[in-house]
Amino acid sequence: MTETRLLTIVIPALNEEQGIGHTIGTVPRKQLESTGYGVQVLVIDNGSTDRTAEVAKAAGAEVVSEPRRGYGAALKRGFASATGDAIVTADADGTYPLGAIPSLLETMHIENLDFLTTNRFACLDRNAMPLLNRIGNRLLALATRILFGIRLEDPESGMWLFRKDLLGRLKLHSDSWPLSHEIKIEACYYSGCRWKEVPIQYGARLGQTKLSNAWKVGLIDLLHIAKKRVVR
Repeated sequence: MTETRLLTIVIPALNEEQGIGHTIGTVPRKQLESTGYGVQVLVIDNGSTDRTAEVAKAAGAEVVSEPRRGYGAALKRGFASATGDAIVTADADGTYPLGAIPSLLETMHIENLDFLTTNRFACLDRNAMPLLNRIGNRLLALATRILFGIRLEDPESGMWLFRKDLLGRLKLHSDSWPLSHEIKIEACYYSGCRWKEVPIQYGARLGQTKLSNAWKVGLIDLLHIAKKRVVR
């Protein structure tokens, strides 16, 4: 790769001072630079009341504030602020393997993909996700196949890699957790882009979870995608 490109890593964060520094520290900057990629690490502070923003800046990230609470709202602010040719997303709690980004980029280039999403269940640390959450994810995966004919093993994964110019073809409405599912339906079904799901190693989180009622979140997600099947 001869020309220098820019990759933006978008990390939404709400009170993640325990994990954000570690997460940023795992970004493989030197390896990415050796393959022709500059790196922009963009932390979206979603109204934190702890030292999340301070720790993120000290670790070398740019911090953008999104006062509207919500996972989807934070991600959409990150997408709007990203300057990279490609965007990758991850959580701030150390669960997603940022060290895998170079291999994900290689897959995207070799196979000429527009959107690449990840499957946490292929290499899941059993301590990383409660059994009920795993069951809920499987049910949402089944719903995705029934409603859209898309075979996704992990529609709730929060790590995706995509070309920034794909955003212009996506209609993203959710400001909350369903955005993770919605973006996959938009990319893989409505936009008709070239996509693939690949396995990753998913680990236990650092700090306290923000998902207090997983089944309620899952039901909201199911209703959101069901509505999207009728009205995009």
